Amino acid sequence: MRLVYTFLVMIISLSLNSEAKAANLCKGYGPQTPRDISSNEGSNVRSFSMAPSSEKMNLCNIHFHTNAEHKGPGFSVSAGSGKYGGFKCNATSKLTEIELKDPANGHGACHGVKPGDTIEVHWVHTSCDVEPGEGLGSCLSEQCTNPQLRVETQVFLLVNDPNAADFDTFDYRGNMSKGLHQAKSIPTESGEPVVFTGSTTGPSYTEEVCSPMQVTWSVRPSCMNINIASLNTWCKSNSFNENHAHGVRQLVIAPELLSPIK
Repeated sequence: MRLVYTFLVMIISLSLNSEAKAANLCKGYGPQTPRDISSNEGSNVRSFSMAPSSEKMNLCNIHFHTNAEHKGPGFSVSAGSGKYGGFKCNATSKLTEIELKDPANGHGACHGVKPGDTIEVHWVHTSCDVEPGEGLGSCLSEQCTNPQLRVETQVFLLVNDPNAADFDTFDYRGNMSKGLHQAKSIPTESGEPVVFTGSTTGPSYTEEVCSPMQVTWSVRPSCMNINIASLNTWCKSNSFNENHAHGVRQLVIAPELLSPIK
């Protein structure tokens, strides 16, 4: 009898906690990000038009986060909660001693990362007629305060390996294509991107404190190895004044805050 009573108390407690959490969800906001891209589930009823493809927009910013904000087939290992939680690439535990050796001996130009770490890189694009620059403010202007935004996303595993991908390949460096600011390239060998509508990310937002920005996301499902020396070179000098890994927003799991992926 006592066991049945204990079980009932647990069920009621879980139900009350679930109801309390639902009551604390931000209300009236559009779909939020980051999410598990392996799941199409979402019931947020607010919708907005998908942004054009990145080739038809201006690149306005490149930055990266410690660990992956999103969860996906190739990056599903939990890195815990908090500002520097998120997810790690699945192959992290399989790296060799050489791949984990830090060529900068802890003094790399990219503060907060080392070989064996996972990062999520965001190439942010805007419909505004602007030049790339520091922060997401570079994606707006006085003449264009409500742009369409699109983020191309790749999760990288940092390794000490000169044969791994070179971050310079994916940099901007003043590159123009058809009159638009564009990265020299964006990864194409890590699977078909999962495209969905969401919001801006970062540790200042939660399921209780939501972002009002409307963003089209394009997230590649597999990790890619990248030479950490090339990332440190980029952090020494780039158009975006980026020299450190940003924190993550914890995964959004409430269906009410997610858009359905079609």
